[in-house]
Amino acid sequence: MPRVIHFEIHTDDPQRAIRFYTDLLGWEFTAYGGPMPYWLIKTGPDGTPGINGGLLKRMHPVSGNDGVIAFDCTVDVDNLDNTFARALALGATLALPKMPIPGVGWLAYVKDTEGNVLGLMQPDPAAK
Repeated sequence: MPRVIHFEIHTDDPQRAIRFYTDLLGWEFTAYGGPMPYWLIKTGPDGTPGINGGLLKRMHPVSGNDGVIAFDCTVDVDNLDNTFARALALGATLALPKMPIPGVGWLAYVKDTEGNVLGLMQPDPAAK
């Protein structure tokens, strides 16, 4: 079956979003150098579970009905409470508060500095 192999973060302010994700998750951004401003995102070491992505300036307003404006992804975190608080301190806003996913872990959603939804998941098989 097809699997997700790449993701993109669409932004109003690429540098602001790069600072947010670098400070929050330690992701590395490299300018692609193509015909339009685009940054490659490295989310972790090669050979570990996960995917890498890209970041670009949003081509359509968030309020618009056409075009790609966002795709929400969930990232694995060691401590949901700490990561959630840090996200808010870095300019994110609450999208959905912490909730259990029984037998899987704890999940919360924030809106990043660009209005995109980001899921934060702390694994915990005892979550109820």
